[in-house]
Amino acid sequence: MRKAFHEELDRVAEMLVEMTHLASSAMGRATTALLDADIQLADSVIAADAEIDARRSELDLMSFDLLARQQPVATDLRVIVTSMRMSSDIERMGDLARHVAKVARLRYPLSAVPPELRSTILQMGRVAEGIVEKAGSVIAARDVVAAQQIERDDDAMDDLHRELFARVTDGSWPHGTEAAVDITLLGRYYERFADHAVSVGHRVIWLVTGEFDPASEASHEDAEDGSPALR
Repeated sequence: MRKAFHEELDRVAEMLVEMTHLASSAMGRATTALLDADIQLADSVIAADAEIDARRSELDLMSFDLLARQQPVATDLRVIVTSMRMSSDIERMGDLARHVAKVARLRYPLSAVPPELRSTILQMGRVAEGIVEKAGSVIAARDVVAAQQIERDDDAMDDLHRELFARVTDGSWPHGTEAAVDITLLGRYYERFADHAVSVGHRVIWLVTGEFDPASEASHEDAEDGSPALR
């Protein structure tokens, strides 16, 4: 029975990694749709978010079942509880990729990104894809060192986010209010995407070491859903 239980725990970890791959693909495709004004690609990202949501529901149901049947304690309990929290983070990443795709759809047939900001948005997309893929590797390997590096990777996203904000608030901004709102929202979506990867890293550290930083969790929860989403 213990062997079967740990096989189920391994399956939970595999599902989390699969979710990170889906979130990475979603943000990569959303960024392409945004820059290329590709409405079909944007629609595919929006539709595909249901798959990430379904994976989260499946993982959470499996976790509840394990809690009920096995009544785990100590490390096993930490694995299940942490996995449920990580599935929530990754599901939110999928939502944020969907929001990016919705901006692309809203401004079609034009691109929502002014020409001089295309390279910045492209970099943000690449950082987002890389950071969630690293989060998947951290989950699979329970690698504390790599988990700590995620926070440093997030610094690159924060720098890009600040760059966008500085451009939008510059007095010489030539693109009007609508474009300023779009870019402000987009910057926030990418920045929050990376923040959720940082949260995953923190949870893996807690899972492996039992050491938890309440301040980091409080900061994460205070920022949760801190920006409006396009409906």
